[in-house]
Amino acid sequence: MEHRRAPDVVVVGAGIIGLTAAWRALVAGARVTVLDPAPGDGATHAAAGMLGPAMEAEFGEERLARIGAESGRLWPEYAAGLERAAGLAPGTLGPDATGTLAVAFDADDAALLRRRLALHRELGLETWEISPAEARDREPSLGPRVSAAAWIPGDHQVDPRAVRRALLDVVRGHPRARVVERTVTALTWEAGAVTGAIDDTGTVWRTRATAVGSGGTGDGQGRPGVVVLAAGYASATLYGGAPTRPVPGTTLRLEAAADTGPSTVVRGTVQGRPVYVVPRRARPGGRREIVVGATSDERAATTRTRAGDVFALLRDARALLPALDEADLVETTTRSRPGSPDNAPLLGEAAPGLILATGHYRSGILLAPHTAATLDTHLRTRAAPPPRTAPAGPSPRGASA
Repeated sequence: MEHRRAPDVVVVGAGIIGLTAAWRALVAGARVTVLDPAPGDGATHAAAGMLGPAMEAEFGEERLARIGAESGRLWPEYAAGLERAAGLAPGTLGPDATGTLAVAFDADDAALLRRRLALHRELGLETWEISPAEARDREPSLGPRVSAAAWIPGDHQVDPRAVRRALLDVVRGHPRARVVERTVTALTWEAGAVTGAIDDTGTVWRTRATAVGSGGTGDGQGRPGVVVLAAGYASATLYGGAPTRPVPGTTLRLEAAADTGPSTVVRGTVQGRPVYVVPRRARPGGRREIVVGATSDERAATTRTRAGDVFALLRDARALLPALDEADLVETTTRSRPGSPDNAPLLGEAAPGLILATGHYRSGILLAPHTAATLDTHLRTRAAPPPRTAPAGPSPRGASA
């Protein structure tokens, strides 16, 4: 069965990346259909929301680190635009510019931290080492076992679930958009071009020929509609040129009194194991959420949480922040990030009628503004041109960005 109202843009996937794609397509004047069996319940649901280009920088991934740093600088503009679209008060979505405290547990962890700080200097990222005493001045809840510390003023955070809700409200509330809770099983092709998608009920969602950015008139003039593939790690099952893989990770959500635990993001290493603790804004009533993460495993996709992962995260988090013992454990969440061969996003035109927006690995939240700017270019956005400072995105293999 073919759905009669053909959209200009079909977005496969409704995490923060897919919903960002749908929002930017709407700004471009397109009619949009988003297909996802559980919008926002993938990697976005588990994400802690750190905007950490410095602490996410890895050796051998210098280009990705620079893209992350630029996307971090674009976050206030992205959030402000989304707040306006969703009718939210300015500042509702952040980012919370509180900086990040990096700490090391033992001497080997301290050596690793200093190597990372040297990489930050090479990349021109603003970080500097501080003494454990200075670290405790910044964060009094730190425990006694801290061998080294650093301050990263440009690494911030947002609440990804709040961002997801705002994006979903914008898309669902728009007269030219629909969100359909179905699983895409295949893309449709015609004469070498992608023309739509088939869902698990057999419905064909075919794009119509229209000039995206011309107001979505559907008069058949200009280039044809497009499919944006933003299905996370499952993208590889729909298009062979998107070599994504699942990388499961677990986060814990604690609830505590506002004066319990850290007041800023703490990222640490405990005997070689990374851990982070992300405090949210205090809620009315004096309570707040604290997110602890994250494990990272090269294994099959899963949503089941292993007992050992919960133990390991709490063990390492409380080694740095003993006051977390007083917090309530309210949620464990395991989801699979979409990895790519080089851990950089697959972002750009992969075939006629097909745009990839997947493979963001650990950085889907951080890279949302960069993805928006890149998609604005591909969708020929008229109403909101991309920021002049936005860099070109990494291209998928065999594709042009």
